[in-house]
Amino acid sequence: MNPRHKPVAVAVGVLVGVWIVVMIGFVVAKNAKVTGEKVRAYLANTDPTKLQGAKRAAALKKLADYMNQLPADERRSTRMDREWEKWFKAMTDQEKGDLIEATMPSGVSQMLTAFEQLPPEKRQKALQDSLRRLREARNDPRNAGQWQGKDAPPPLDPELQKRATAAGLGAFYSQSSAQTKAELAPLLEEIQRSMESGRLMQPVR
Repeated sequence: MNPRHKPVAVAVGVLVGVWIVVMIGFVVAKNAKVTGEKVRAYLANTDPTKLQGAKRAAALKKLADYMNQLPADERRSTRMDREWEKWFKAMTDQEKGDLIEATMPSGVSQMLTAFEQLPPEKRQKALQDSLRRLREARNDPRNAGQWQGKDAPPPLDPELQKRATAAGLGAFYSQSSAQTKAELAPLLEEIQRSMESGRLMQPVR
């Protein structure tokens, strides 16, 4: 090789090497990123009824880790998915409680305390608006695997909604069973998003 061309060749080689490393990192990061689709695939391809002991515990921990890496909207969507419901029905009460506690966003307790201090009309509006957004998310055709159309159950059982409103959402949640907490989880996350965004501070119309 001509000595004058050697630095150029070295520079090109370095650039090619850096490009290859960057592309490998991009592919690895893309495959490692947790998405709602990836969690639903995990739920569909893993049967908790066939798992026992350490394997079952590991599968539940993996699910919790996945859920905690999802953005709020994808976590909400996954909680309303049929595959999530199948898993939940296969869990014990202890497993349900542990999973809900492990996957609820931080600050929920503080949110519930602040929520109960709002005027009644603001609390009622927050509940109605949050339930409406949950219905819209459930009926969105892009959310594959969810209950949709006329067969779709309400985002929260009307009787459960009535009891939560009468008892106070925070007190009702703290005293509820794991199953009830699971049903309330999407609603609580939606209310928390409303409070963090400042929507609840707007005048009631």
